[in-house]
Amino acid sequence: MTVRTRFAPSPTGLLHIGNARAALFNFLYARHHGGQFVLRIEDTDRERSTQQAVDVLFDGLAWMDIESDEKPVFQSTRQARHAEVAHELLEKGLAYRCYCTADELKDMREKAMAEGRPPRYNG
Repeated sequence: MTVRTRFAPSPTGLLHIGNARAALFNFLYARHHGGQFVLRIEDTDRERSTQQAVDVLFDGLAWMDIESDEKPVFQSTRQARHAEVAHELLEKGLAYRCYCTADELKDMREKAMAEGRPPRYNG
């Protein structure tokens, strides 16, 4: 079995110490075991993802001398596949549609937090 690790940051903000630690740990773990390290950019939040954050991420990884063994994957380029799998799950009855509005979801989160519970979708 080949060890394969990945670093999958969301480019909605700048690279921080937690991101750097995760990337470094996964990179070193893969190298230690003769495996592969891959980079997957979780850029599906189109409203908050920015090119500046992607650039800072790449600059930070280069500064740490961390290189992906493959071309980085941007999740936004795989939306068709994600939709295909979601439809398969719906057809098999393994998933369901949520018809909540953004405001309803926000209210759920705020209510849960006000009650001291973790903010979770109530189903």
